[in-house]
Amino acid sequence: FNEPGSSLASRTRIKALAQQTRQDNARFFDRVDDVPTHAVTQGIGTILDARHLVLLAFGSQKAAVLAQALEGPVTARCPASAVQLHPDVTVVADTAAAAKLELVEYYEHSWAHNEQGLRFR
Repeated sequence: FNEPGSSLASRTRIKALAQQTRQDNARFFDRVDDVPTHAVTQGIGTILDARHLVLLAFGSQKAAVLAQALEGPVTARCPASAVQLHPDVTVVADTAAAAKLELVEYYEHSWAHNEQGLRFR
């Protein structure tokens, strides 16, 4: 639950959930009013402390954010972009999620040669 604007140095904490996040998660509850207003979340800084990161992205609805995360600027407006700062990241994405990436051929080549990159299923 690292909403846009979350500090890239943030640590694990209790975070108020944005209304859009509550609506997005309403499918797991009987109604949106049952969705918690707060959640415990790992901060970006906490995540970046891991030895290895695995980013999973599946479906066309993830294409824009995956492209921003991997090929856009590192910014708190796209918290997932912080993965660019980590030295050991594996990204696993299907073709639909990777559709907006401009460097797909490079990522596939890197993966084929045991370098960091994307693996398509």
